Amino acid sequence: MSEANEADRADQALKAKHRAMWALGDYPRVAEQVVAELGGELVRQTGIRPGDRVLDIAAGSGNAAVPAALLGADVVAGDLTPELLEAGRRLAEERGARLEWREADAEALPFADGEFDTVMSCVGVMFAPHHQRTADELVRVCRPGGVVGLINWTPEGFIGQMFSAMRPYAPPPPPGAQPPPLWGDPEHVSELLGDRVTDLDARRQTVRVDRFAAPEDFREYFKTCYGPTIAVYRFIADDPDKVGALDTALAELAAKHLADGVMEWEYLLVTARRSDA
Repeated sequence: MSEANEADRADQALKAKHRAMWALGDYPRVAEQVVAELGGELVRQTGIRPGDRVLDIAAGSGNAAVPAALLGADVVAGDLTPELLEAGRRLAEERGARLEWREADAEALPFADGEFDTVMSCVGVMFAPHHQRTADELVRVCRPGGVVGLINWTPEGFIGQMFSAMRPYAPPPPPGAQPPPLWGDPEHVSELLGDRVTDLDARRQTVRVDRFAAPEDFREYFKTCYGPTIAVYRFIADDPDKVGALDTALAELAAKHLADGVMEWEYLLVTARRSDA
């Protein structure tokens, strides 16, 4: 087998693992109960208007796509995981939103060059393993003068710290895969997008989370609902000492960020305009 074929098979296997991971638990519940306001914030900051052609990449169950559709935009919600798309369809129907749902890999989007007025992702594309490939696709499908908008968890914020806490207990990343929270570093995002965009604005903001009364409440919720956390616990399930250590690490981290039942989770909001060149 040629090196190219081997690389393709490895990439497909990696995507299959990602697809299965995000099907674990109940991410639509997390999106609706914990970080619901992020989607609406991204839609506001990208200036989406009725009639705009919009692509939400790694859309999950439509945290940003549904609000954009309710504004009257012509929206396509793409995601690698069919289970999330199906949940999104149900949610959109309940809310009276009309949009298209497509299975789509953020690193190889099935859309034409310059097809969309706005290309956005809300804590989604950051989890694609190859950052430059993903950034190239973001820019490619956006029309010249169109808007790219992203919300990504920062390395220094709570979710970035959570991934750091889980890392010693997780399987080693595949060769070439990059850490998701790097998408929350302004310099990293600027390098990825390069001179193909103008008017790049990257600002740190926080989302208020008041779902958890105690640190253990957060931990148990994410152990039940959040695919990446579930996957790590499954990896160490046969080692009670590691399970106990991770339980402690996540509870201690949450305790540092929880005050009177409220947490502030930092994210990076990025908006840019596709250059005309």
